[in-house]
Amino acid sequence: MLDGKIKIPAACRHALHALLLIIGASVMQSAMAQGFQERAKKALSEPFVGITAQGTVQPGLFEIVPSGVEMRPVTDAANAVIAAMNAEQLESLRFPVDNPQWRRWINIHKFPREGVSLREMSVPQRQAVYALLRESLSAKGYQTTRDIMRLNHHLGELVSDFTDYGEHRYWLALMGTPSATEPWGWQLEGHHLIINFFVLGDQVVMTPTFMGSEPVTARSGKYAGVEILQPEQNEGLAFMRSLSQEQQKKARIGARDEQNANKAEAFKDNTVIPYEGLPAAAMAGPQREALLALAGLHIGNMQTGHAAAKMHEISAHLDETYFAWKGDTEDESVFYYRIHSPVILIEFDHAGTIALDGPWGKPNKRHIHTVVRTPNGNDYGKDLLRQHYEAHEHGADHTHQN
Repeated sequence: MLDGKIKIPAACRHALHALLLIIGASVMQSAMAQGFQERAKKALSEPFVGITAQGTVQPGLFEIVPSGVEMRPVTDAANAVIAAMNAEQLESLRFPVDNPQWRRWINIHKFPREGVSLREMSVPQRQAVYALLRESLSAKGYQTTRDIMRLNHHLGELVSDFTDYGEHRYWLALMGTPSATEPWGWQLEGHHLIINFFVLGDQVVMTPTFMGSEPVTARSGKYAGVEILQPEQNEGLAFMRSLSQEQQKKARIGARDEQNANKAEAFKDNTVIPYEGLPAAAMAGPQREALLALAGLHIGNMQTGHAAAKMHEISAHLDETYFAWKGDTEDESVFYYRIHSPVILIEFDHAGTIALDGPWGKPNKRHIHTVVRTPNGNDYGKDLLRQHYEAHEHGADHTHQN
């Protein structure tokens, strides 16, 4: 002790600083969770409308049409999940196809969940879920899904917390009964990973889908080398750089400085997002093709046939599509981009620091959020479900829940 002051060794000071950071982050995260619960209560009290550009749904965009994709493997895999569960798990797993559970998803880790946790499943049960994911998604989609889960384990390693984080801290819910003709689907939900997978015949609507991670690369630990969303990041930057200075000026809608730039994350089903940025109608042919290729990176998480059907739908509305950008275009720049049309909304964002070290909320390349939505009322396949009920009710008392 010198001059009445206690001299603390450097190692202890560093440990104390780290502890204070952890405590501060925990307090901030709890406050964030409380805020989301309030947002959820308000949002889920509103009837579902869908994301719109001006507050009203543009009608006639979606049709019940055969895709030609063989769905028997997906249906069989879903039935295998059901067969693997015990009675108590089935009670938690299953929901009606029009249940509001579709809309209760959220990407943060501190939030009440429904469904059955993969953490609570036996190894054979978990393998049945993975088989459902493999059959439903493309190879890329399945790999990204599993790698997000692995990175959630890595985050647990980095912050020494396997209560809030972990590879199997995800929940599965089944909507309706797997069928070749009747509507059904599944939802996988947890930290940085949400997939809503609606099925009608051989048609699929796989939105909202949320994929991301903090960090996006594991440089140590059990899953060292795992990395996600780098093509979506790098090709987005390459596309923006490929535009002329005048086009970039039109595409840019602001600086990338807020904690989170995405507009269509959790409990934003009815948000109004005006078209902004550079219209595809003002792009040259090669630029239009490059924009479609960028969209295809996000859509490519769907099984190949369903991705092709969705890309055909996007291409049909290309002249109504807009590309928007926030941020700079240097190699180390953080940024946000959006691809938006009547039938697709894709967002990519370098989000702010939440769990790792660094200034709270400062955007960085270690933390990425991506969102894919179907605007104008067809998230969760709701417009297709509406059309199906109108054509097949035959006097049945269907409950059209939101």
